[in-house]
Amino acid sequence: MTVFAQLIAQSLGLNIESVGNTLALLEEGCTIPFISRYRKERTGGLDEVQIAAIDDENNRLKEIQKRKETIVKTITEQGKMTPELSRRIADCWDATLLEDIYLPYKPRRRTRAQVAREQGLEPLAQTLLLQRERDPERAAQAYVKGDVDSVETAIKGAQDIIAEMVSEDERSRQQVRGAYRRTAIITSKVVKAKADSDEAARFSDYFDWKEPLKRCSSHRLLAMRRGESEGILRLSIDPIDDEECIDKLKHHYVYGHTPCGMLVAEAVADGYKRLLKPSIETEFAGLSKEKADDEAIDVFAENLRQLLLGAPLGQKRVMGIDPGFRTGCKVVCLDAQGNLLHHEAIFPHPPVNKRMQATVHVQQMLAQYHIEAIAIGNGTASRETRAFVEDVLNEAYKPNETHKPQIFVVSEDGASVYSASKVARDEFPDEDVTVRGAVSIGRRLMDPLAELVKIDPKSIGVGQYQHDVDQAKLKRQLEQTVESCVNMVGVNLNTASSHLLQYISGLGPTLARNIVDYRRENGAFSSRAQLKKVPRLGPSAYEQCAGFLRIPNAENPLDNSAVHPESYAIVERMAKDQGCTVKDLIEQKSLRERIDIRKYATKELGIPTLTDIMKELEKPGRDPREQLEEFEFDSRVQTVDDLEEGMILPGIVTNITNFGAFVDIGVHQDGLVHISQMANRRIAHPSDMVKLHQHITVKVIEVDHRRNRISLSMKQI
Repeated sequence: MTVFAQLIAQSLGLNIESVGNTLALLEEGCTIPFISRYRKERTGGLDEVQIAAIDDENNRLKEIQKRKETIVKTITEQGKMTPELSRRIADCWDATLLEDIYLPYKPRRRTRAQVAREQGLEPLAQTLLLQRERDPERAAQAYVKGDVDSVETAIKGAQDIIAEMVSEDERSRQQVRGAYRRTAIITSKVVKAKADSDEAARFSDYFDWKEPLKRCSSHRLLAMRRGESEGILRLSIDPIDDEECIDKLKHHYVYGHTPCGMLVAEAVADGYKRLLKPSIETEFAGLSKEKADDEAIDVFAENLRQLLLGAPLGQKRVMGIDPGFRTGCKVVCLDAQGNLLHHEAIFPHPPVNKRMQATVHVQQMLAQYHIEAIAIGNGTASRETRAFVEDVLNEAYKPNETHKPQIFVVSEDGASVYSASKVARDEFPDEDVTVRGAVSIGRRLMDPLAELVKIDPKSIGVGQYQHDVDQAKLKRQLEQTVESCVNMVGVNLNTASSHLLQYISGLGPTLARNIVDYRRENGAFSSRAQLKKVPRLGPSAYEQCAGFLRIPNAENPLDNSAVHPESYAIVERMAKDQGCTVKDLIEQKSLRERIDIRKYATKELGIPTLTDIMKELEKPGRDPREQLEEFEFDSRVQTVDDLEEGMILPGIVTNITNFGAFVDIGVHQDGLVHISQMANRRIAHPSDMVKLHQHITVKVIEVDHRRNRISLSMKQI
């Protein structure tokens, strides 16, 4: 087993054989969804989160390995490599410790200590460090020559060398690092010149803020960092007692109250204040930012997962409405596959007020396009448009009429980004952005996952300081989240867009386009095996993708299931042993109940996969997402001015952060349920209590008109 497998297994607390097999599968090019779903026997049943963690650790160790190679090369070229140093570098897998080992050998800019060394003062520094010389000034006299014009200059140069030695010493760095870890305080002060500016008001909570760094939450740290980047706040991170740190360092370097000892003590204090402390402060600023980034990215990824897995309406004929006042409401009619049939603008609201004309036009569209559901964007004029549409439906349909369309309010976040994107232009080259935006709203109702994958996740509006975090790390985790969701649900091979198909395991943009082109030229796929005819889709890609692609009404019913083609023979054997067809096996529970899966277990195909197969035969191609529910805001409130403390209102969760959940209560300004207002007990995270787009009931506890903030509570309702 490789060193990496051992290190990762130890770090994550996993079985070393499972880790080793997972690493081998990843090296073969297998995707995380494929490994977690179809290679359980080799991984010991690891889930996607564990496999992703193994992948992340593997990439981290690879980066450290590359760094080691650079360090070894640099030190070797200097002629300073020793067997002991080589062994220490080889055994080190901690990035911080590795840099500590390398620091004394690291090529650097011309420091004060470097100048002193060039002046030949290193022997004097060593003499001072030994602290055996009774008269350091007499010892320094021998070095007064050339650029060293006095005893004072010689001693000062020697002290600069000692200060740098102290700052680069591993033991010193670990000691100060420990003090920071235990006692570091983060302090935020307002830049006085910006204190009264309008942009500074957002950061007023941090104008004079101080707290232990280890207790500083990710959202507070990122807020302060944003204030610092905008030039409004000034941050610092300091140990609680600088003098204590200096005294502990002196304990290692100063042997008594001798003249040399006093000079060394001065150098130690200088090394701490000028070099070591700023270095460790920068390190902890980076580490705390990295930790805050990771927490914020985790929140974003979980919110995105919930959003992508939102309940779909399914294939229905939908009217999508992008509401507006002055510019009117853009209305589109879509068929059950999401194709655009018709679009027009109506003006039922002020200032145009063509309500009667709008009513007639909507009624005509409802009848002509056999509309089954209506999606209304949740932006400006959303509630007014819903009220108008309800009036139209009440006039056009009898009470309790079974085919009366349902009304759903849909999040508009990111719709404008999509409408101006290349994806939207390719889909609707002849339509303007308003039409594309309304189509996106309608399609989101039908299938949120299929539509939202077309939008940059950062534009969907469910993150926490997403523009302030490590963008490469954010992009990687969000792409993993999208890939996970798409493969968990599976896609219809004959209707999926190329943009959706590219997230399927083993595909990507090129193969996704090739599948759509093949479908356009040859008609709908009748079997998964036909995928092998798609240009450039080879055996490896077929193995990775086939199980996640569905073909409704295929000749082989397994083609519309999550059963992988590599397992078809086993299912056919099961059916043969029961004296029936595969179709009979799916349709008749009694036949499935007679199967003893242990009879079919092999080394490659074990009980975990056979159990998955039996579950899939029970409900082939089932959608794991929940059912869609209608929702309506309280008619008493339209704006923030209508709110009163104590009101009990229905709301929709629009965003979840580490400190609480934002809730839309229908007043064009989301309210916040702070984590402390979610339950009568302590909870670890808001996601323990609510999910994105969940319908909840809240109480208004405060309305701050000046800062336009609404405080809500879920307690005692």
